[in-house]
Amino acid sequence: MLVLACSLILFMALSMPIAVALGFSSLLALLHRGEPAMMLASSAFESLDSFSLLAVPFFILAGNLMQKGGIARRLVNLAQAIVGWITGGLGAVVVLTSMFFATMSGSSSATAAAIGSMVIPEMEKKGYPRRFAAAITASSGELGVIIPPSIPMIIYATSMNVSIGDLFIAGILPGILIGLSLILTVYIISRRMGYDRGNGIGLRTWILELGPAVRDSVFAIIMPVLILGGIYTGWFTPTEASVIAVVYGVIVGIYVYKELRWRELLEIFGRSALISSVVLLLVAFASIFAYILTINQVPQKVGAAIAAFSDDPIVFLLLINILLFVVGMFMETLASIMILGPILAPVAVMYGIDPMHFGVIMIVNLAVGMVTPPVGINLFIVCQVARVSMERLMRPLLIFLGVLIVDVLIISYLPSLSLILIQ
Repeated sequence: MLVLACSLILFMALSMPIAVALGFSSLLALLHRGEPAMMLASSAFESLDSFSLLAVPFFILAGNLMQKGGIARRLVNLAQAIVGWITGGLGAVVVLTSMFFATMSGSSSATAAAIGSMVIPEMEKKGYPRRFAAAITASSGELGVIIPPSIPMIIYATSMNVSIGDLFIAGILPGILIGLSLILTVYIISRRMGYDRGNGIGLRTWILELGPAVRDSVFAIIMPVLILGGIYTGWFTPTEASVIAVVYGVIVGIYVYKELRWRELLEIFGRSALISSVVLLLVAFASIFAYILTINQVPQKVGAAIAAFSDDPIVFLLLINILLFVVGMFMETLASIMILGPILAPVAVMYGIDPMHFGVIMIVNLAVGMVTPPVGINLFIVCQVARVSMERLMRPLLIFLGVLIVDVLIISYLPSLSLILIQ
């Protein structure tokens, strides 16, 4: 176990990609136990022999097709019609569009990139400071992995042997809570600072303006209804839903909205394959890492250590939230799930915490890590899109981080928020 931990820390300190670091540290641990090196390769391939994991590359591909096929732009227009008239309306549009986009992409970085590139320039024209616009985009981008379908949820459910569909359902209300809290924060700040005063309209006018936006985006709206509705009604599995999302995205992009060309598909497929290979390589090596942790009884030892400190579930959840927040600052989300999930999930069960609830807690915490320096991927994306330095972004971002932390605590200590729809 010492060989595994020390080698992983060393390889990460040498700036190795996390998947490579996990693979090499696992190999050294296996050799130290006297196991043949071939076990690494065979176990890696075996861990990927999962029908559920096929959903990962297809949802990544579906997100890229949406971005190129005109679906994302129409979602922005629909959100504009729904909330664009309030104070801070364009900021609220960013959050609401992120919620819409999350129901199809499953990726935080894809959500932040797609929405940011379209809306940040418009927010600047409306008088929003660029750094404030970037902060809204970065913080709302995390909804991409909380509102289903979510790639981290698929990885967690597959690794922890729980239902992907149930975990998807458990993420709906927490995602809505986070989205509404961010919209409220944007409204309060905009009202106080005088950003985007809005143009209050009556109910009749709002309905008249909403109608054309709904008609124009009806095929975009059908996509999440088709994906999530099919999963929840049992018509098809999450993996089958991901394939349907790809087929639907191609048909709508090429034949309905006519913004996608056949010649562009090769580039989209290639980019999606590259992203998928990185994710699945991480899953393959992390599964071996988790196996070594299990045979060394690390979850039991961690559970005993925490129980010796306190046997109160409230204290346990507080400690876990602090741990995951710190880990999320320095480690990529999927790697954190694969490394810490097998350790912490069994301990949570010992404390009487439902595995679905703990899965949501873990993913929401690590999603917050996507907007915290120094490794927050959403920060790098929006800084590039908005052309603003991370240092300038931090001050407005701290307000949103405070709101997200409060949301995490609410989700942690109100399990019914996650479980009520699956009970």
